[in-house]
Amino acid sequence: MEKRKVRMQNTLHQKACRGGACFLVRACVLAPGGDLAVIIMGEAAAAMAGSPFPKVEKCSSSDRAGDTVVADLDGTLLCGRSSFPYFAHMAFETGGVLRLLLLIALAPLAGLLYYFVSEPAGIQVLIFASMAGARVSDIEAVARAVLPKFYCADLHPESWRVFSACGRRCVLTANPRVMVEAFLKEYIGTDVVLGTELVVWRGRATGLVRSPGVLVGEQKADALRKAFGDAAPEVGLGDRKTDYPFMRLCKEGYVVPPTPKLKPVPREDLPRPVVFHDGRLVQKPSPALALLTVLWIPIGFLLACLRIAAGALLPMRMVYHAFRALGVRVTIKGNPPPPASRETGQTGVLFICSHRTLLDPIFLSTALGRPITAVTYSVSRLSEILSPIRTVRLTRDRAADAAMIRRLLAEGDLVICPEGTTCREPFLLRFSALFAELTDEIVPVAMENQMSMFHGTTARGWKGLDPFYFFMNPSPGYVVTFLNKLPAELTCSGGKSSHEVANYIQRLIASTLSYECTSFTRKDKYKALAGNDGTVVSKPNIDKKKVMGC
Repeated sequence: MEKRKVRMQNTLHQKACRGGACFLVRACVLAPGGDLAVIIMGEAAAAMAGSPFPKVEKCSSSDRAGDTVVADLDGTLLCGRSSFPYFAHMAFETGGVLRLLLLIALAPLAGLLYYFVSEPAGIQVLIFASMAGARVSDIEAVARAVLPKFYCADLHPESWRVFSACGRRCVLTANPRVMVEAFLKEYIGTDVVLGTELVVWRGRATGLVRSPGVLVGEQKADALRKAFGDAAPEVGLGDRKTDYPFMRLCKEGYVVPPTPKLKPVPREDLPRPVVFHDGRLVQKPSPALALLTVLWIPIGFLLACLRIAAGALLPMRMVYHAFRALGVRVTIKGNPPPPASRETGQTGVLFICSHRTLLDPIFLSTALGRPITAVTYSVSRLSEILSPIRTVRLTRDRAADAAMIRRLLAEGDLVICPEGTTCREPFLLRFSALFAELTDEIVPVAMENQMSMFHGTTARGWKGLDPFYFFMNPSPGYVVTFLNKLPAELTCSGGKSSHEVANYIQRLIASTLSYECTSFTRKDKYKALAGNDGTVVSKPNIDKKKVMGC
């Protein structure tokens, strides 16, 4: 009964407003039997601010499991009203810095068309600049691996409250469907996605859109009629006048007003956390930030070359000071163990690190002031050439790898990242248990890094550029935290299984970093981001189509 009362109130409210007077309508229960009386107050509804629809805050989210909701995306489901940042990510990931530069150059034209001529024309310019000539498979890959991270970080709390309460969910957007569908369906449980369709020729986007064009205004209403027929959705959510046509087709319509400095839905409240994501840009770029990024790239590349040269050519005991002079922040916490010594009979220590970038072993060596041999699953040939420390590849043959690690430990200290691949978010992947069977001299190390402009990892791109992108950041940083050496009773010699040891170290590092442990593996990451299992075939049978991971 309460739900019927709220709906009656909203329906009468909307009808009164559409009549031109914009009266505030209240429905209330006057008797226990449920008789409704409508009291129309002759004062203007200032809260409506001229809109024929009430604000989304007035929409009840209780008892909505059987309802259908239809919502716009930018400015409605998302806090931000501009789609430029997402087109900028698409441009940079599909066409590099030149395509991003083209998008920036055409952004003023898109803005003029959008606000003073035609909203569809402005969006068409953004679509053309960011996607013309790009392979559709690349667009889909970026939509699946890059954009969800930024979409999830911008969910509107009030819109999400209503959207998530409804049993059937539809999103109606002017953005290209291929650009938003992966996020909407996989991360927030959208059932139907209606968006602008691209014209494709020989597997590439032409930059043009298919009839009826960009979904704005009446085109949105037509698309909704075509998808739902005569069945009217219960709730419609929009944020601008061009959304009103489709909102009028719904039984209830609510407008989402612009709210400056609105805090989006917290990460812990998302229906599905973003564990894996790809892409080089750290932030969601506005036009000004995108231009600053393009202008910084040549300067940053020269600075990265200088930083890499300092790390590769200087003695390791001097690298810490050289990095500091060049703007690379290295913070050391805890007490690192002394180096191995054959004279005293002290064998090598096995450092077990969380894996943030392929530079983890180098910054561990920087913190220790001496080079440490690193065992890796795979690394690009360029990274091996530039590395100031010795790197040894695992063969993925358990017996051969175990023998090699024992031999290396006999020679000195060794570092291994048992996750097998990097993770950008505050999660730790499952630790491989092989290392626990080989030695009891284990020192866990918690690794953190800070990047403000570029990510130093990739799943889809060329990994040889990973060090350059990391050092291209204006002031990148690493925090190396040495934990206490594993007690003998917690090792395999103390009666623990290798899996128990690996899981304990994973939990120990996670608690130190305030991260969350997961059971995800390397294969899970590459399947989600690159569509393969991340396996690298040993030479000479290298399949160039495979993505190399580290």
